[in-house]
Amino acid sequence: MNTTYAMTSPTLHRTFLAVSIALMSASVCVAQTPATPDAPPATPTTPAAGEAKPESPDAKGATPEGKGNQRRPRRPAVQPEAAAPAAPAEASPLAPLAWLEGCWSSNVNRRETREHWLPLRGNLMLGMSQTVLQGKTQDYEYLRIESRPEGIYYVALPSGQNATSFKYEGKTTETMGDRNDDLYTFTNPTLEFPQKIVYRRATQGWLYASVSGKVAGNAKEVTYPMRRIDCETGEVIER
Repeated sequence: MNTTYAMTSPTLHRTFLAVSIALMSASVCVAQTPATPDAPPATPTTPAAGEAKPESPDAKGATPEGKGNQRRPRRPAVQPEAAAPAAPAEASPLAPLAWLEGCWSSNVNRRETREHWLPLRGNLMLGMSQTVLQGKTQDYEYLRIESRPEGIYYVALPSGQNATSFKYEGKTTETMGDRNDDLYTFTNPTLEFPQKIVYRRATQGWLYASVSGKVAGNAKEVTYPMRRIDCETGEVIER
């Protein structure tokens, strides 16, 4: 075995040296071979006739990716809806009574009575009456004039009592002497007193409110002369 090894070693050494030289030569050839150039960029294609031209990334309105400020289309401004016009007071069947609006004052037998009517709105007039004697309230009542299918009604709700309705009979004019007064009459024949309420609209800011009927079978009438006043100051207004 020793003899065989001594004869074989020089041969193996020469073979290994030849293989090493061959590998080194191949590496040098590969290093000297020029690299294959990259493929040239594609030539932009011209759009055919009638074909839409693609937009450039820099076109107006475009935003570079990642900037976070992409322009959004504007929304049309929302116009507020116009409020429906209120129905004019003249269109209401209560229009002939709209002149009652405001404050009225009466002083009879040291009793001060004030009657306050709000403007005609929503086909309804609301009022309130208060009577004061020596600084104390004697009585009060809530009033309203309203339209019903069967006509116009004057509704009174006195303090401590039930509401009572009086039907509007219409307007008449009285021309006794030099007078030219308009009378507005409301009635309820089912009652004893009052059966009738009359608002007499006179000149120079005067209003005469009369209530009449029967008490113990006898006719009775009470009239409250009233003047139009300023609701805040209480000063008389002539009109």
